[in-house]
Amino acid sequence: MSKERIIFCDFDGTITVSDNIVAIMKHFNPEGWEGIVEQIVTQQISIREGVGAMFHLLPTSRKAEIVDFAINNAIIRDGFEEFVTYCKEQGITLLVTSGGIDFFIYPLLRPFAIPDNHIYSNASSFEGETIEILWPNPCDAHCQTDCGMCKTSIIRSYDAEKYERIIIGDSITDFEGAKLVDTIFARSYLIERCEQLGYAYHPFETFFDIIKQLEAEPVK
Repeated sequence: MSKERIIFCDFDGTITVSDNIVAIMKHFNPEGWEGIVEQIVTQQISIREGVGAMFHLLPTSRKAEIVDFAINNAIIRDGFEEFVTYCKEQGITLLVTSGGIDFFIYPLLRPFAIPDNHIYSNASSFEGETIEILWPNPCDAHCQTDCGMCKTSIIRSYDAEKYERIIIGDSITDFEGAKLVDTIFARSYLIERCEQLGYAYHPFETFFDIIKQLEAEPVK
C-alpha cells in the first residue's frame, strides 16, 4: 500500500512572498529589533526567545496599526490558491506550520478555507502594555532547540510508516523539520542549508512549481 501524503507548509516567506514578522519590525522599527534578529540567526538565542523579545518592543496601544499593516501588506505567493485546491482534489492533508503569529496568519488564510485545526502558529496577547507572544505548540521531548512553534514535534506526530511527509519552507525555522521528511521543497535560506549538508531538495518560486513536481512523482 502507498503512503498517505501530508504536507507541512511554512507561512512567512513561503505562502507569503516576504517574512511578515520582519516586515512588521522594519515598518514600526522599534529600537533594538535588528540586534535580536542577528542573535537569532547566529543562534545566540532561541527562536522563541527572539520572537518574544521583538514583539515585546511593540506597544499594544498600536494594535490596530500593527494588525492592519500585517494583513494589508502581505502578498500571497503565486499558485497558492491552486495548490490548496490541488491538495483537496488529491486527498493530500495540508497543514500550515508557521512560526508566525495568529493575528495575521488566520485572516490571511481565511479566503482559502483551510480548517483552523490544520493551522499551527504562535498566539498573541494584547492585554499588557506590550505585545506578548504565546506558545501553544511547544517542543516535545525529542526537540531541544526551544522553537516556540515546534515544527518537528508536529511532523513526528504523523507516523513515517503511514505518511509520506513533505515539507515546504524557506528559513531556519524549517531546517530541523527538513531532516525528518521524505521530500523537501525549499527556497532562500533553506536551500543554502540543504546544500551545505547534502540534503536533496526541490527548489521552487511559486506553488505551481510544487504542483508540477508532485504530479511528476508517484506517491511513495
